[in-house]
Amino acid sequence: MRTVAELAGRWFAVLVVLGGVAGLLAPDALAPIATQIPLFLGIIMFGMGLTLRGADFALVARRPWAVLVGVVCQFTIMPLLAWGIGHLCGLEGEALIGMILVGAAPGGTASNVIVYLAKGDTALSVTLTSVSTVLAPLLTPALVLWLAGSSLDVTYGSLVMSIVQVVLIPVVAGLLVRTFAGGLVERYMLPYLPLVSVLGIVVVVAGIVAANADAVLGTGLLVALAVVLHNGLGLLLGYGAARAAGLDESARRAVSVEVGMQNSGLAASLATTHFTPAAALPAALFSVWHNVSGSVLASFWSRRPVAVTAERAPDDAHA
Repeated sequence: MRTVAELAGRWFAVLVVLGGVAGLLAPDALAPIATQIPLFLGIIMFGMGLTLRGADFALVARRPWAVLVGVVCQFTIMPLLAWGIGHLCGLEGEALIGMILVGAAPGGTASNVIVYLAKGDTALSVTLTSVSTVLAPLLTPALVLWLAGSSLDVTYGSLVMSIVQVVLIPVVAGLLVRTFAGGLVERYMLPYLPLVSVLGIVVVVAGIVAANADAVLGTGLLVALAVVLHNGLGLLLGYGAARAAGLDESARRAVSVEVGMQNSGLAASLATTHFTPAAALPAALFSVWHNVSGSVLASFWSRRPVAVTAERAPDDAHA
């Protein structure tokens, strides 16, 4: 099982693409999965909580500037890009809402692995994912309602409750289990979490693509273009902002990936819960693409290792 889990993590991007292909080939069989996205996301978030430790949040006190830069970039660059690119590509209605949902989401669950493979600051990456996830119940609904318009038939409170239920509670539960049963978690659970996360994301992508098979084959190319631009500019602007803020190379890589890779599973869950399956299409395509682009970027950066600076002590870095 450990070998299978390692292979799943290594071939994550390929498996996600295969999940999308399966959704197109068997839409009738896989479409019902879309209604269970909050459940699958909750399982993935619980697994993320199991990987966290108190030290991941202690980094906020030790390196507040790096964390502040990353969090501000997370909740400004991607939401504004989503709105701008969506309008530039002529997206309307549910498709535009879906883009904004992706942009307003916190950091993606696979970003820490990508940063680690990219020789980036993994401790900073884990902290940014954790902090943005904890802030998501407050900031994500506010950004969605602001950018998508007041005409939305959904309230701030309902969006907050959805995020609390499928993200915050599972993450906190996982963190508590790790705190009080760390030995058991590290020995019997952590080695297999990559398999759980990968399978969960693959199933979510397959279900969303299946539920929107006609839309993918029809207008999917336009949405795909918007998603590729969104992800690519997010990676680029995240790196540029971190550089302008004076962060070192390893931290720049972490911020770049954290900004460019979103928790598209959360976006898909909110879309299917509060809107329609069509609003989840950008999230499904983003799930496929950002894992592909992230893997390519990690491969590129892994050949260009950086020295550990005095600011980032060796005990700060963990995978």
